[in-house]
Amino acid sequence: MPASRLARADAAIGALEARLRDGAVSLDSVLEPCVAAVSETMLAALVAAGRQLPVDDADVLAVWQALVKGEPTWNAIRDNCRELVYYRNCLAAGRADALPAEPARMAVRTARHIHLYVRTRALREGWSGDE
Repeated sequence: MPASRLARADAAIGALEARLRDGAVSLDSVLEPCVAAVSETMLAALVAAGRQLPVDDADVLAVWQALVKGEPTWNAIRDNCRELVYYRNCLAAGRADALPAEPARMAVRTARHIHLYVRTRALREGWSGDE
């Protein structure tokens, strides 16, 4: 049986956390895996709710918008999603000076925070994150 979306996202974030424990990690090496894990986490919630998936499921904000539509309680993770996009934009613009201290650690912790929020909702609402 394939692992659930939530379990896959949890494993991906766990691997990133292990990399952080092993030593210095650059933001550009962890940011896209963080965004992918967050998207996978939110897609699990969409699937569990029987909701339509966004056309661009690689765009973390598009996935969040699909999730929040009709269910405003998902606004709780909006700023966390935007934070990851902000980091991406800073890297693209060559503006490392605009990033917080230890941005790689912050990105991984943000991904974990979103995952824990969604996982808590899954437990409370009785869904597993299976596809």
